[in-house]
This record gives sequence, structure tokens and C-alpha cells, in this order.
Amino acid sequence: MSEENRLIDLEIKISHQDQIIEDLHQVIYQQQLTIDALEKRLTLLEKRFNENATGGLDIRGHEKPPHY
Repeated sequence: MSEENRLIDLEIKISHQDQIIEDLHQVIYQQQLTIDALEKRLTLLEKRFNENATGGLDIRGHEKPPHY
């Protein structure tokens, strides 16, 4: 194999690797956006749960369920 062919092969490999790295970067970026959105939703759910856990019981008192 000539030096020129080796050089061309290396350039092709580097080009493919650059594309793979860019694709992986995009996947990681999208995953981070998803993680950020899920963390916001979790925070809101925790807040709602804590509000209901403390306030919900006090409001209803000791009422019997409707099926009694």
C-alpha cells in the first residue's frame, strides 16, 4: 500500500470518527434536555405531593368515605 493510499485511508477514518463524535454529541445533548425536563417535573410532583400530604388530611378531617 502506498503512502498516498494510507493517507487517504486515515483521512476517511478521521472523517467517519468526526461524524460519529458529532452524532454522539447530539444524542448527549438531547438526553440532557430530557433529564432537565424530568427533573423539573419531579420537583413539581414532589412539591404537590408534600402539599397534599400535609394539607390534604387536615382539610378532610375524619369524614367517612362516600361508600359508607
